[in-house]
Amino acid sequence: MSELLKGKVALVTGAGHGIGRGHAVELASHGATVVVNDLGSSVSGEGAGRDADVVVEVIRSRGGSAVANYGNVAVEADADAMVQQAVDAFGRLDIVVNNAGIVRDRVIWNMSVDDFDLVMNVHVRGSWLTSRAAARHWRAAAKDNGGRTYGRIINTTSGAGLLGNFGQTNYATAKAAIVGLTQTLNLELARLGVTANVIGPGGMTRITGTMSEGTIREPDEIPHDEFDPKDPSLCAPVVAWLASDEAGHVSGQVIRAMGEHIHLMSGWSEEVTLSNGGNRWDANKLGDLFATDLFKTRAPGLRLGG
Repeated sequence: MSELLKGKVALVTGAGHGIGRGHAVELASHGATVVVNDLGSSVSGEGAGRDADVVVEVIRSRGGSAVANYGNVAVEADADAMVQQAVDAFGRLDIVVNNAGIVRDRVIWNMSVDDFDLVMNVHVRGSWLTSRAAARHWRAAAKDNGGRTYGRIINTTSGAGLLGNFGQTNYATAKAAIVGLTQTLNLELARLGVTANVIGPGGMTRITGTMSEGTIREPDEIPHDEFDPKDPSLCAPVVAWLASDEAGHVSGQVIRAMGEHIHLMSGWSEEVTLSNGGNRWDANKLGDLFATDLFKTRAPGLRLGG
């Protein structure tokens, strides 16, 4: 077993299946003790179960250490209790991986308010609540340790949040919001020694299975020496590294790890800048200026309509 995360305690939400399950198993393989959280609901958020127990047994069968948590990340008391469970059982919490999520896909004119609210509730409120609970714990720990402590938050975005996706105005909005949340966590927690980053994973999971056809396999069901580009755990080594001591200098980053590639995302940046020279913009002149200098869809000297 690797010792990259030896002695660390991690909380992984939504870890009963797919990507979150891959994170939990990977972190444990590097020596972390893992609180495996999963409500046990369906992919659309109905019901509850004990899916986390299966993952705990997988980890223990491989020589790792894990305990189950069945809380709902979108419920304040449950989110607080997850963090407290780690502290009470193991004396500390070092890593939070926010992965819990559901989908309720419909084109916007058919989407109900409940479909929008529930998806936002799980993804955004859930990530915020667990991050807040962990931040409060780390702030208290830092006060007892000269102002600094160890902490890692790794949140989850998706291509839908970064690029958009038809039929997912709720899910895409939530995943984009998580990036904004993480950028601000990076600013607020830096002085404590806590990092906050975003992972953009890929793979065939229960969620992606609602949008495309394919065989869904749990990460621990895929032989370790087999490379499957749809393996939902392919991003897990990146998460493990971000959670480690080695990544203490990395924060506020969005990293997509899909298939055989790792991409550092540059985010929203000022690609082209126009100046009005201290004068008010004239809407009647912006069309030509945008076409030639901003979007570069028209050569200079060629006016719109001419």
